[in-house]
This record gives sequence, structure tokens and C-alpha cells, in this order.
Amino acid sequence: MPPMSLDVGPGPRAVPLVFFERRELDRLLGLYGLKVAAGEWRDYAIDGLSDSAIFSVYRRASEQPAYRIEKRPALARRQGQWAIVGQNGQVLKRGRELDAVLRFFDRARFKVVK
Repeated sequence: MPPMSLDVGPGPRAVPLVFFERRELDRLLGLYGLKVAAGEWRDYAIDGLSDSAIFSVYRRASEQPAYRIEKRPALARRQGQWAIVGQNGQVLKRGRELDAVLRFFDRARFKVVK
């Protein structure tokens, strides 16, 4: 299935925007709900740009995003169109399938050992 895009603007110069498909958005919002219930995340933003769609999650609304989940269809045949980007801009996980990339959040990342 080709990437979903929206044409914005009048006339022949309309700019196509990349956005999430319904199944992808359902998966992202489901993960968001779990993390909100766990008290880890508090807010989110969705951006549709000409080359990517970005789902940003925040620990506090006044901060920069803790994580950005990016969909870049141009990278689908190379590195994979999905990426999780950390607060400092580093790519934490990249892949071709959304579910595989989102497994990054399933594991307990850091545990305090006494």
C-alpha cells in the first residue's frame, strides 16, 4: 500500500504531506495510553510534513519531546521507514515494521540494582 499523503494548498503546486495510516495511528495511540497509565508520558503531538510524519511524546508539556517516532517513506527500502529518535536527536531504533520498532518501549530500559 503506498504511503498516505494529503495535498495541501490550491492549484498545481500542492505539497503532498506524509501522514500515518489508521492502523499505525491506532498502534501509536495504544502505546501512548499505556505509557500515560504508567505515569511516564503526559502529552503528545502529531506532525505531517512533506517528507515524514512524526509522533512526538512528552514527559511534561513544557519540554522538548522525550521521543519522536518518525515515519519516512523515502527510507522504506533502505534502512526502514520507522525510527525512534531520542531527546538529543540520536536514532535509538530503526526498522521496516512499526511493531518491531515499538518493541523498544516494551523492555524495562533502566533498572536500579541495589
